[in-house]
Amino acid sequence: MASCYWIICILVVSCLVGLYEGSAGDVDPSYRACVKQCEKTGCVGERCFPHCKFSSDGSSVDGPWYMQEPLYLWWKHWDCKSECHHHCMLDREKERAELGQGPVKYHGKWPFRRLYGLQEPVSVAFSSLNLAMHFHGWLSFLTLIYYKLPLKPDKWPLYDYVGLWNIYGLLSMNAWFWSAVSRSIDIDLMEKLDYSSAVALLGYSLILAIIRSMSLRQDAAKVMVAAPLIAFTTTHILYLHNYEMDHGWNMKVSIAMCIAQLLTWSIWAVTTRHPSRWKLWIVIVGGFLSMLLEVSNFPPYKGLVGARALWHASTIPLTYIWWSFIKDDAEYRTSILLKKVQ
Repeated sequence: MASCYWIICILVVSCLVGLYEGSAGDVDPSYRACVKQCEKTGCVGERCFPHCKFSSDGSSVDGPWYMQEPLYLWWKHWDCKSECHHHCMLDREKERAELGQGPVKYHGKWPFRRLYGLQEPVSVAFSSLNLAMHFHGWLSFLTLIYYKLPLKPDKWPLYDYVGLWNIYGLLSMNAWFWSAVSRSIDIDLMEKLDYSSAVALLGYSLILAIIRSMSLRQDAAKVMVAAPLIAFTTTHILYLHNYEMDHGWNMKVSIAMCIAQLLTWSIWAVTTRHPSRWKLWIVIVGGFLSMLLEVSNFPPYKGLVGARALWHASTIPLTYIWWSFIKDDAEYRTSILLKKVQ
């Protein structure tokens, strides 16, 4: 559930990018002229980019950028369009600063300074820490299940939902991985992988919330819940990739699923006598408070630390508490099942 908050923030930003044809920065005549000139000449001032060398048919003279460098150097490359946008943006921001004007958004995003080849280095660092936190939580969950709690005679865990939480852990790590990658390099492919991973995690989290809150144990009941939601989520992702990348529709669908998930967990937290329900409330309340950082959406300090980076930092302790609740739930359910057996 903790993943729900950061997914909402990313999707809200995506919607804003899609809804507005131009931000204050990218409709600026000086910026647009710079980008147009760069795409023709491949240069911004004295800086020239090899990926902007095109033949008469519009293809790159040296072939695709990923064929021009070894595999281990791919991460630091942008295409011609991204290079022109970034360097024209930096030049224009320098001019604005000299005139005493504050930063403005370009293509729906605040201007960031690249550091060590990374587009948003601080966000990358905190996304990586969230990934590490999910890995730690998932690994400690497996250790608890298979080495500390009693097992069935066939060595299978007594806890009913271990398989579901394993999938959740893998999807969470995958989503944070692509979040870090998309903050590293701003190209369309990474953006699509980031959004797809986020939506997939969100759809699965809703399935998991329904199954756990309703204590569904029969496979038939689980399939009845999962099948329509999996079909809907898959269709939605295919629609975005193969028909239209509609950021507004994507936000509406994802927020609807997230609200349904939050309501499911909140109702269950009110009605259950689970001894660790207070941790659930911390994640719910803390998550909403952390979202205020993203909603504030202030310009990045020194072009490095923005609202998104601080919000990513705030989700790190929430992730730890969330996995702590999952482990407590495993212990609680196992103790109940042991009492029934005895």
